[in-house]
Amino acid sequence: MRRPFITYTMTLNFNPPLQRVCLLRLSAIGDTCHALAALRAFQAAWPQTRFTWIIGKLEAKLMSALLPEIEFITFDKGATLRELWRLRATLRGRRFDLLLDMQLSFRASLVSSVIDAPIKLGFDRARARELQWWFTNARIAPAAAEHVLDSFMGFVHACGIEPASPRWDLSLPADALEYACGIITDDRPTLAISPCSSHTARNWSAARYAAVADYAAATHAMRVVLVGGRSSVETQMGAAIAAAARTAVRNQIGKDTLPQLLGLLSRSTVLISPDSGPAHMATMVALPVIGLYAATNPARAGPYYSRQWCVDKYDAAAQKYLGKPAAQIPWTTKIERGGVMDLIAVGDVTAKLDALMADRVFR
Repeated sequence: MRRPFITYTMTLNFNPPLQRVCLLRLSAIGDTCHALAALRAFQAAWPQTRFTWIIGKLEAKLMSALLPEIEFITFDKGATLRELWRLRATLRGRRFDLLLDMQLSFRASLVSSVIDAPIKLGFDRARARELQWWFTNARIAPAAAEHVLDSFMGFVHACGIEPASPRWDLSLPADALEYACGIITDDRPTLAISPCSSHTARNWSAARYAAVADYAAATHAMRVVLVGGRSSVETQMGAAIAAAARTAVRNQIGKDTLPQLLGLLSRSTVLISPDSGPAHMATMVALPVIGLYAATNPARAGPYYSRQWCVDKYDAAAQKYLGKPAAQIPWTTKIERGGVMDLIAVGDVTAKLDALMADRVFR
């Protein structure tokens, strides 16, 4: 039987703070970066609370290296039924005071069903897609046109906490910093380029990345480093950029771990990236990001503290492909059409790079 529903207009004030809290956010890398900002707000308000995070296997490789004080329980999304049985056995006899259900997917809702907690806090009815509303018994306050990170902060507000501005307060592993120092060996500014998203329609062309690399080296005397994962799309893109560029670029695609990538970003000057996980990893270590946005809305999913540096062609994409301005389409709409990223010109990106390099306060 479902537990009685708690209306979202009720603020869940806990005094004293709860003892055991479970956070459910399986994926993706960028969204777990946003979830970490909310977790830090909870930790600041409830320093004695023990937190358990149920998370995807890939995402755990990053977060577990950064948060030794958090218990992580991984969930393999590729084997949902088997993993549900395993998770049920792992959690048997354990009871949490609160579940923070931050994932809108039916799979995640099935995961939430095996977590024992008297209060299961989820999104408001309008946002609780894929039946999340059926598996939760408390809701955060409704909101529209929010950045994803701000929507996660809604969980903090719902628990009677008034958080400070989002922060991550990371202590990076020594081997990650050592890896970075092996690449960034002098005081030259470093441009990191993470060229690929897991959604290929969000990717810019290799020729345009190469043109920006050449400009950065010639105009700002920058070291250029390519970063990314081990997929064939990423390795092929890295090879194509390196071949097209006139300047020497260091291709590190597929050669690091996620914590090592974060270490490298922490020592870089600026990152260029489409809507992808590394854009949000960079935000965690205060690295400015020139985000390339046409397929997705940077106001919703852009690097949180770098939205002024994003190249924003989302409205142009909406008008070209959907026949109406972005203000007239649903907030979460993705315009992942062939050629949409061609709306971003090389000059759009180099202009942002020039402005950022001239902004000494931001740097």
